[in-house]
Amino acid sequence: MKFLMTMIFAAQILFNQSAWADERSTVLDVENMTCALCPITVSSSIKSVKGVVSVKVSMEEKTATVIYDDSVVELEEIADASTFAGYPAIPR
Repeated sequence: MKFLMTMIFAAQILFNQSAWADERSTVLDVENMTCALCPITVSSSIKSVKGVVSVKVSMEEKTATVIYDDSVVELEEIADASTFAGYPAIPR
């Protein structure tokens, strides 16, 4: 029984895509943020991209710090999401 449970556990680890995920962190310089709602819009647009794990937007620094799974999404797609929302984003 122990062997069977070990094999099931090992199979879950091997076939669980998140076990193989390669998370990256990057900072985007974001333009056109002028009011308190701008960071919310930027954050929402970036969070909607599949593969994005988390986003922290700073109005003061005009940046978005993004953690994402680079096996699912490319950095350019994340920057494009903000750009298409009206806030051009450029990776540092």
